[in-house]
Amino acid sequence: MIEEEMLIIDVPASTANLGPGFDSIGLALNLFLTLEVEKGDRWQIEMQSEELVVFPKDETNFIVSTAINIAAKYGKSLHPCFIRMKSDIPLARGLGSSAAAIVAAIELADQVAELQLSIKEKMDIASSMEGHPDNAGAALLGGLVIGTQLGEEVDYLTFNDLAFDIVMVVPKEELLTKASRGVLPSELPYSTAVRASSVSNVLVAALLKGDLQLAGKMMSNDLFHQPYRKSIVPELEQVESLAFQYGAFGVALSGAGPSVICFVEKNEAQKVIAQLEPYMPHVSFYALQIDTLGSQVRKK
Repeated sequence: MIEEEMLIIDVPASTANLGPGFDSIGLALNLFLTLEVEKGDRWQIEMQSEELVVFPKDETNFIVSTAINIAAKYGKSLHPCFIRMKSDIPLARGLGSSAAAIVAAIELADQVAELQLSIKEKMDIASSMEGHPDNAGAALLGGLVIGTQLGEEVDYLTFNDLAFDIVMVVPKEELLTKASRGVLPSELPYSTAVRASSVSNVLVAALLKGDLQLAGKMMSNDLFHQPYRKSIVPELEQVESLAFQYGAFGVALSGAGPSVICFVEKNEAQKVIAQLEPYMPHVSFYALQIDTLGSQVRKK
């Protein structure tokens, strides 16, 4: 990074699982975390979104400290920067805000310290920090990401030819991933695990073939996590009871929740939202599209 350059880093939101694709399927969404970066004499962050003002504005900020640590692992120091940071990704709502922050840190370290990281290296770092490649992969690569992490090794595939839009139902209350994982069982009976895996397999096949109705059926038949999380996310059953009537073909918990994702035909999101809003005045609705680019870095 040259002294007088400004870097702009954009990282998309993401939804994970899509029902039965637990910890292995992620989908990038067109909400973004954005960093405008210039070299400075000290670390300083100007928060341009209300939700972000509670976070540190110096080198103790999670994104900056993570970037510093990544650079150090490659034997480099990170020059201090002035950063303008904004985000339209709701925090702690199951929309991949933590994965976006991790990917932003990776891109910051890569650019400022000139690490020249490969996509594979970025994916390995992001997945290791997140614990699985779903949100991390979607934030980095865009589109639909299907992956697995076996030990230190991450294997994944990406797909961008998906013809549907998204309605996101976002409750006002936060739900931390740790709390949402606390309601899950420590193990499943073998027969249940087999059925759950078969549902996940058919979900992937249906999405790739474009059979949206079958994909939606599989989303509702998850056995890995949604049956346990319904007790702490009442909006899931409420949306399921309404959205199919108004044109959605699939409904699932977004990540660990509490947001609920509805898959709808292209250009139908606003129509579905208009039908749902009178029944759910206590939530926010987003009409979203799939982001196909993943994290982007440009110079200004």
